[in-house]
Amino acid sequence: MSKSETNFRRLIVEKPFGTDLESAKKLNLQLLNYFDEDQIYRIDHYLGKETVQNLLVTRFSNGIFEPLWNHNYISRVEITSAESLGVEGRGGYYDNSGALRDMLQNHMMQLVGFVAMEPPVVIDANAIRNEITKVFQSLRPFKENMIAKNVIRGQYSESVIKGEKVVGYRNEPGVDQFSRTETFVAVKFFIDNWRWAGVPFYIRTGKKLPTRVTEIVIHFKSVPHHLFRKSSSSGNNQLIIRIQPDEGILLKFGMKTPGARFEVQTVNMDFHYSDLTDTKVPSAYERLLLDCMQGDATLYARGDAVEKAWEFVQPIINAWETNPEIPIFGYPAGTWGPEHSDSLIKGAGWRFPCKI
Repeated sequence: MSKSETNFRRLIVEKPFGTDLESAKKLNLQLLNYFDEDQIYRIDHYLGKETVQNLLVTRFSNGIFEPLWNHNYISRVEITSAESLGVEGRGGYYDNSGALRDMLQNHMMQLVGFVAMEPPVVIDANAIRNEITKVFQSLRPFKENMIAKNVIRGQYSESVIKGEKVVGYRNEPGVDQFSRTETFVAVKFFIDNWRWAGVPFYIRTGKKLPTRVTEIVIHFKSVPHHLFRKSSSSGNNQLIIRIQPDEGILLKFGMKTPGARFEVQTVNMDFHYSDLTDTKVPSAYERLLLDCMQGDATLYARGDAVEKAWEFVQPIINAWETNPEIPIFGYPAGTWGPEHSDSLIKGAGWRFPCKI
């Protein structure tokens, strides 16, 4: 089959887009032998979620957010994607994949791209995907001596959840009893460009965590001079973007507690998509398949961006495979992963997601 014979065809490619950098490059070359890049639709269902799409609108249609969306006003960015389920009978597959390949390299890196991208000139596929690729090009590469300090991996162990005994990962069907495959990974990294210089990004994902939730947390810097005593506060202002479930946006800020004294407590201004309309919102796959039929690749991963994401995570894979001294920490099923992951965020710790 020649490219000329595929002029009116589109190819949907489901992840994984490779198992490492080398295989991703080979896959892209193979696809390009038969299809042009604009005919290839690499589907990542996270990009079809309503709140991910709304990131563009939140950032670029509101004058109150974009001027603050940089290193001058943001202290750090957290992205969490937690699953309460285990491997659910997929132990044979998962033991050859792990959280880094299964979730972080694709889903979570795409979220990073949407959070960190520059404003596109126009809202179309090429302009948006160009900016996402620039983000991946700006990721600070990991050197081998940085891995153990900035990347924490874990594996869930036997536990009791709500009175029910839960087996550890190594006792799941199809899993090697000596497996060192990670079911949890947390990473601290930087984006070396003008907008994000010096701002740490923290991403984590794992199985058998307390709940199923994906959210982005923008932590704003503290005011330069503290005039008021805070009586009930979780710290600085936060913008929390809930991807799933119960999609919505939450803004945390300080207000005066009623009374004679100037005491401040944190209050919430929140919005839920369920309050906006009774119209059925298409599922992620429904939205993406419709976009493919209409020839809109905006919410699909592009080949060069996939390769750049693999370039970022490949040093981590290499270090884990060649250095047995890098530990894999156990964590009881039903907890928020290894305690060691708290060391990534000095003095603050992760936000523990709850209802918004």
